[in-house]
Amino acid sequence: MLTTLDARDVRLVGELMTTLADCEDGERLRLRAGEILLDLFRADHFASYVWDPAAGVFDSRVFINMDPANLDTYAAYFQFRDPITLALKRHGRAAHVNEVMDQQSLEATEFFNDFLARDGLRFGMNYHGHVDLEHVGDLRIWRRRGRPNFERTDVALLDLIGPAFARAMRSARLLANHRREADRAARIGAAADRHGLTPRERDVAFALVAGGTDTQIARTCGIGVPTLRTHLSHMFAKTGTGSRAALIAALL
Repeated sequence: MLTTLDARDVRLVGELMTTLADCEDGERLRLRAGEILLDLFRADHFASYVWDPAAGVFDSRVFINMDPANLDTYAAYFQFRDPITLALKRHGRAAHVNEVMDQQSLEATEFFNDFLARDGLRFGMNYHGHVDLEHVGDLRIWRRRGRPNFERTDVALLDLIGPAFARAMRSARLLANHRREADRAARIGAAADRHGLTPRERDVAFALVAGGTDTQIARTCGIGVPTLRTHLSHMFAKTGTGSRAALIAALL
């Protein structure tokens, strides 16, 4: 595939791969990738979301050359009447929109006329990144009316790029989780110092915030449940709290 690209496209693919390798923030990564992808595919509009399986919605949007107010209507209404995106998500590879719905049928839908066309979108292709069955982000690339449709070679190139995007998004998510854990640990440590908790009470504090039953927390701390409850009573007194929820709030 790369052997068929011209010098401009090879340069842009290289620039994209560098961005995917170096960017540590998922939102900035998708925005910068979107800028390069629009240039690479001579496209006009870009959006990217992450699927939230608990809520059953696409969330965490970033976008280029789209109206935020129009995207608000997508979040509130049109994603629940979207005839293409969930089908594209199930493909597990880059796919042209017309693989799941022909253009004539698409242009007859409310989704097209009242959402896509408002920003000028006409022809599209998607890549939905998954790592270990987890949706880590998508790439939605569109051309406006008056432009030619995407070709099979465009979809093939996006499919070649896609796995590197998915890995980069997964790495960014893991790094963000690690930073959140480190920040939480620092906050708990500072609270323990502020309230004069003993070393054992510090252990209880970390285990309590992590969650679990009394038996699980006691096991984590290497103590019995009665001893755990004694420590909690002392911690309530030191922090001026009277419940576990209030204690956790004081620690965080």
